Amino acid sequence: MNSQVISLEEIKKSYFIKENEFPVLKGINFDIKKGEFVALMGPSGSGKSTLLNIIGALDKPTSGKYHIQNKLVSELSSDQLAEIRNQYIGFIFQNFNLIPTLSSLENVALPSFYTGQQNYDRAKELLTMVGLSDKFDNKPNELSGGQRQRVAIARSLINDPEFILADEPTGNLDSITGKEIMDIVLSLNKKYGKTILMVTHDPHLAKLTHRVIYLKDGRVTNEKSI
Repeated sequence: MNSQVISLEEIKKSYFIKENEFPVLKGINFDIKKGEFVALMGPSGSGKSTLLNIIGALDKPTSGKYHIQNKLVSELSSDQLAEIRNQYIGFIFQNFNLIPTLSSLENVALPSFYTGQQNYDRAKELLTMVGLSDKFDNKPNELSGGQRQRVAIARSLINDPEFILADEPTGNLDSITGKEIMDIVLSLNKKYGKTILMVTHDPHLAKLTHRVIYLKDGRVTNEKSI
């Protein structure tokens, strides 16, 4: 049985302005196995955001093959990519990306609507799991930054995704709140077995993962097991 959740083979991405090609990713190869917690690191301009958009099925590579659980994703249509995002991937963003007019409960439940369900019971369970059982009805502007990120974590789990993409999940938080959020992210991996790919600039956070992949100038320059 193939335990690979994510498989990238010679992923390249270029942007074109008139006849000029600007390569951003220059042949990315790596796999992430089920249950792994992997950090992706690299300086600004290294291609991290572009790679994350491809792994998150938000964009398609110019060439190369991307599989999620043996399903070839890199050649799917935009509508098919939307289905992949909803079924297979949970997102945790640095800026939370909550809808300001919705309550915590509604924000968490929202992705389930796109599967034809309105899974409020599961949303309540997840908010309780991240310590927000008393914040079901609060809107984002009534929550602290740490609480908003807890809502975002709960939302990422609503459709029981195959893996979670965490983009600088503590980047907008103070150190104490950031540690609390990292403890929750770690528990998702250790206690619940979730596969996680986390983008971070913080080497201390990277040391909490199983493996670090270093990106520079659109290439993987190093991989290190922790």
